[in-house]
Amino acid sequence: MAEPTAAAAALADVTPEPGVSKPDPILVVDEVRRSFGGLTAVNVDHLEIQRGAITSLIGPNGAGKTTFFNLMTGFDRPDRGTWSFNGQPLANVPAHKVARLGMVRTFQLTKALTRLSVMENMLLGATQQRGERFLSALLPTIWSAQETEIRARADELLARFNMDYMRDELGGELSGGQRKLLEMARALMVEPEMVMLDEPMAGVNPALTQSLLTHVKDLPSFGMTVLFVEHDMDVVMDISDWVIVMAQGKIISEGPPAAVAADPQVIDAYIGEDHGDESRFTPTTLATTAAASTETVGRSPVLDDHEGPATGDVSAPSDDPDGESHA
Repeated sequence: MAEPTAAAAALADVTPEPGVSKPDPILVVDEVRRSFGGLTAVNVDHLEIQRGAITSLIGPNGAGKTTFFNLMTGFDRPDRGTWSFNGQPLANVPAHKVARLGMVRTFQLTKALTRLSVMENMLLGATQQRGERFLSALLPTIWSAQETEIRARADELLARFNMDYMRDELGGELSGGQRKLLEMARALMVEPEMVMLDEPMAGVNPALTQSLLTHVKDLPSFGMTVLFVEHDMDVVMDISDWVIVMAQGKIISEGPPAAVAADPQVIDAYIGEDHGDESRFTPTTLATTAAASTETVGRSPVLDDHEGPATGDVSAPSDDPDGESHA
């Protein structure tokens, strides 16, 4: 059995219950509500994300996970509530400033700029570039040294993600899985403290899934905290230090993967209350149960969810050249 991570060890004595305090939270959320008409999409009383941990946010389709991501990162505004990152309040802070503070996110549908090269996509992720202002852009001596450093960092990240050979290819020529890798690598150009990944494995073929998993697992070793939405329970159980479960906008359970897997509320949320005494929420049986018993399962937990109204970063799903789908 693998040794527990430092983050998992730090969480070992934390009681597995909704809203429990963490030893060293990097993100703290209080009384955040978001409604669309008569539908309450997010209704979180209290939530803390442990620094340096890989935390999974799971739940049935329509549970409010993506809406929660949008609220935390400035792409949407709640009806009320407060949240802070590293002790700094983020209410009414726009998305680009949230990223500059060190909290970045990716999207269900990738946002690679298709007419720019892979390297140009990477360079756009770097912050505080001296050549971004009109006057300084006319004086290469002001920004050329920094540009060299940024390119070196981009090359290093592309090599880490095994994409260095694609540095000159256009973003539009990449497969869906490659665009996922590019988006994650570009997010790291910000040198963030926290990375929020919205369904990083969705639409990725099996050949690239393991590569993505390896990169997510490595992020804490570079000093980063990870919060990610995922429907593949094998993935969740494999890489998570802590799991948070949402249903109907509320946090209904949280704890280590094994504790959450045995929580009756989690089982009820996914496969309904009439699951019987012997039913168990496990990564190996969940998909089988969903496929085999449409009478018991109201919805499949391995499908993507698109919660809330579209923001500026949500577009219609499209098929990739290699047959991968983001739908």
